[in-house]
Amino acid sequence: MADSPDLVEHPVWPGTAYPLGATYDGTGTNFAIFSEVADAVELCLVADDGTETRVPLEEVDGFVWHGYLPLVQPGQRYGYRVHGPYDPLAGQRCDPSKLLLDPYGKAFDGAFDGDPSLHSYDFDDPTRRNTEDSSAHTMTTVVINPFFDWDSDRHPRRPYSETVIYEAHVKGMTMTHPDVPEGMRGTYAGLAHPAVLAHLKGLGITAIELMPVHQFLQDQTLLDKGLRNYWGYNSFGFLAPHHEYTSNPLPGAAVSEFKAMVRTFHEAGIEVILDVVYNHTAEGNHMGPTIMFRGIDNQAYYRLVEGDEQHYMDYTGTGNSLNVRHPHALQLIMDSLRYWVTEMHVDGFRFDLASALARELHDVDKLSAFFDLVQQDPIVSQVKLIAEPWDVGEGGYQVGNFPSLWTEWNGKYRDTVRDYWRGEDSTIGEFAARLTGSADLYEDSSRRPGASINFVIAHDGFTLADLVSYNDKHNEANGEGSQDGESHNRSWNCGVEGPTDDPEVLELRARQQRNVLTTLLLSQGTPMIAHGDELGRTQQGNNNVYCQDSELAWMDWEAAATQPNLDLTAFTARVIALRAAHPVFRRRRFFEGRPVSSADKMRDITWLTPAGTYMAEEDWDSGFGKSIAVFLNGEGIPDKDVRGERVVDDSFLLCFNAHHEDLEFQTPDGRFAQEWTVVLDTTARTGERDDETAVVEAGTGTTVAARSVLVLRKTA
Repeated sequence: MADSPDLVEHPVWPGTAYPLGATYDGTGTNFAIFSEVADAVELCLVADDGTETRVPLEEVDGFVWHGYLPLVQPGQRYGYRVHGPYDPLAGQRCDPSKLLLDPYGKAFDGAFDGDPSLHSYDFDDPTRRNTEDSSAHTMTTVVINPFFDWDSDRHPRRPYSETVIYEAHVKGMTMTHPDVPEGMRGTYAGLAHPAVLAHLKGLGITAIELMPVHQFLQDQTLLDKGLRNYWGYNSFGFLAPHHEYTSNPLPGAAVSEFKAMVRTFHEAGIEVILDVVYNHTAEGNHMGPTIMFRGIDNQAYYRLVEGDEQHYMDYTGTGNSLNVRHPHALQLIMDSLRYWVTEMHVDGFRFDLASALARELHDVDKLSAFFDLVQQDPIVSQVKLIAEPWDVGEGGYQVGNFPSLWTEWNGKYRDTVRDYWRGEDSTIGEFAARLTGSADLYEDSSRRPGASINFVIAHDGFTLADLVSYNDKHNEANGEGSQDGESHNRSWNCGVEGPTDDPEVLELRARQQRNVLTTLLLSQGTPMIAHGDELGRTQQGNNNVYCQDSELAWMDWEAAATQPNLDLTAFTARVIALRAAHPVFRRRRFFEGRPVSSADKMRDITWLTPAGTYMAEEDWDSGFGKSIAVFLNGEGIPDKDVRGERVVDDSFLLCFNAHHEDLEFQTPDGRFAQEWTVVLDTTARTGERDDETAVVEAGTGTTVAARSVLVLRKTA
């Protein structure tokens, strides 16, 4: 161990090897860190002026270095110096000149300033080692007080069939909200403000899915351009809430503020789901900084290229991939998941690039160790588990292939609905499959419609308003010559690129937004809308605002108060309420296309042409066909309520017309119904049509306007 003038005596008891991290018990703090490759480990207690007290950890059990310090209290900042082999060619990168963060840290303080000392190599000559001390330029880990008054908090545990997910960004949701106090904007406290809760409750949202809140790093390359890592998909602290999202500047305050936010959401009946990034870390590739895992045990935490161990396997496009084949890397992920459920009370997780977690050797394997551990875990297996079922590696697109416990972001749903409403040919059959829960993807694995997380818009890509306003991305503000972001967006600008004053174009765009929302919210499966889509949020055609921590990416609450956007918000709430009131739109089992009973020959679902006849094979194969009607039989729901009684609902006829001209839809004959009442019309600004045409007799025609949806309920 290198000599240090800062090494002083400090009372240290043996402590325990578990739990890992810093654990305050009300008296003192136990420290434990894993490193199989280390020769020695120093715990560094950091004072307010940056000076260190270095404490050797001499107890080692199962490669876990540990000690109990009876004088250390919450708020203490600390790090580690790990002594061991430094041989990058062999994949070994221990570097005691770098103050390292705790992989099990519950809170962090400070910031990385981009100084060369954060790297273990010389910028001018990467083959030369850089032994400059990084302590003045890095973050520190903080000991937290784990005790919190949860009162009577409990998990809502809402079934998927009753779930409507709202994807949101902690900061972007509240930065411009006029009713949120300025000091609370952009924080966990601001997100839980009554004004924000009132908006979510008014919409009918049941779960908020937060974009990454694990502690993440601000990329120096972005900072040098005057940009910032806004999305947060660059995390390293898997047990810590991001400290920039707290309204309290005290070290460790983010933990209690996050807990208070969750408690408030639960009081409102809203679940909290976290978007988590376990597939890679913020240390990047072999040219990245040494801030945590790399300097602790590089080979244990990262996938290295076999035969070329100085380089990292990269299934994520970020420079590295976490080594889920190693037991301690797996333990870190599982301990993190359990911590967020048991200590932070969250209700589920959305796993970024989840296919990367399934790679045992090379191919994606749904029976990998990670999925095995999740399946048998009594805590993690009982919350919502949502996969983003792809990564950037070969064979990484795995929609429909995840284990039965999991639900998935349904990328095929997104693509199909976008194509249908922009008028692409040969989409009717695929559209019908996605509208009814994607049984072709999920039924064979014994999953139900709720396994399909249906979405058309997410954080990555156009907003809904931009989807109908731009044919091309406009990412100039990102400083990459608009080369970043997806180029094939399946969007349609309705005839004019970007902003326009043309009333016909504006009306068409508004109707297209209502069409997408209606399709999404009345499809079988679990709907997810992106924050602000209900109030016309635009990013001015930028489809990749990952680096735009500015008004471009934040919710514009002033624009939300304009009449067109107020109408869209009211429309969204109306469709969500329709879904909530009628279980026929959110069945727990797939349609079978068979008669409900021997007495009632009506099927649970029937597909019809605009002429009111049954869809024939040639109708499904028609490449130009863009109109269809579907009868949902409320008498044919196979679900039962909590008392075991069969669920019975109203029956509905949904008429979809993606053609560019009005069509006459013939309502089916009296076997289906004697009378229909229009309950939703996307040509109306709020969806409500109150005129003499609202009631339609069986066997008669009703006009479905060009590019619109008409929803009729059986009333006689």
